[in-house]
Amino acid sequence: MTFKTKESRLLLVLGSFFVANAILSEFIGVKLFSVEETLGIKKFNINLLGVPNLSFVMSAGVLTWPIIFIMTDIINEYFGVKQVRFLSVLTAILIAFAFMVVWGSMHLSAADFWVHQNINGEDLNMNNAFAGIFGQGMWIIVGSITAFIIGQLADVLIFHRIKRITGERALWLRATGSTLVSQLIDSFVVIFIAFYLNPQYHYSWQMVAAIGLVNYTYKFIVAILMTPILYIVHTIIDGYLGKDLAHKLIKMAGRG
Repeated sequence: MTFKTKESRLLLVLGSFFVANAILSEFIGVKLFSVEETLGIKKFNINLLGVPNLSFVMSAGVLTWPIIFIMTDIINEYFGVKQVRFLSVLTAILIAFAFMVVWGSMHLSAADFWVHQNINGEDLNMNNAFAGIFGQGMWIIVGSITAFIIGQLADVLIFHRIKRITGERALWLRATGSTLVSQLIDSFVVIFIAFYLNPQYHYSWQMVAAIGLVNYTYKFIVAILMTPILYIVHTIIDGYLGKDLAHKLIKMAGRG
């Protein structure tokens, strides 16, 4: 198969961004950051469901998740449910494969001269740093992949349910609406599996719910703010495909 047609090249580009950002999100997600401090504002220190001093501490993976959901909605719009499902399953398999490769690399014998490095004036054990960054626990990996699959399947189903009602109008409603629901699922599933079911942690359901609500609040705001970007991407793709081809693809995608 060659990518000679506009639609095949478009699917290749969109699918590549989808897969690359999903895998990237898993690996940068090990870093936690303070949203308030990053923005230069005071921490909110919210008390929620009996859990005190909650603030917007997020995984760095949230940097790429908006791109993933935009790609999901765009692929859904032009190529349909089956393509998104295929890419979602493929991505989950590739994420699992990537973690297996990382697990294998962690068990390689480190070269003596590499282990101790001076980074920004600080002596670091690079082997421990490598294991600390890439060695995510099995429960977190399972939770993340499970949340990804369930969230993606929910996204595509809701997207087309709304589209059946609105037709080709109200792109913002089906795209943002489906994203908000899938992000809700993602926010709670990963925390529930990684920290509630995981016997290494002793999170109560109140803590899981409180942290999930704080995370979802952030994702809700970002999803709303990303809506104009969705229209910009949609306009660029329509310009690339041409009006007739774009309409044809959207119509075919709506059939399932």
